[in-house]
Amino acid sequence: MRFSTALLIAASMAPVALGGPISYGICQSGCNAVVVACYAAAGFTFGTVVAAPATPAVLLACNAGLGTCSAACATVALFAPTP
Repeated sequence: MRFSTALLIAASMAPVALGGPISYGICQSGCNAVVVACYAAAGFTFGTVVAAPATPAVLLACNAGLGTCSAACATVALFAPTP
């Protein structure tokens, strides 16, 4: 019992670390996996379609989703404390 109390006190005094770049990279990888699946569901390959007026609306929606996801990663993952 004494050891667990000492460990609990020591753990509570430990500083909080920021997971920044690692969390951000994991989050961005998740976003990219989703956009690749979105493109595949539409019958296209991500990274091979040039943005033009004739681009299908579903691909524009995939790109908008990627932008939203990436923005969320930048605002949350870079500044979230990781215990």
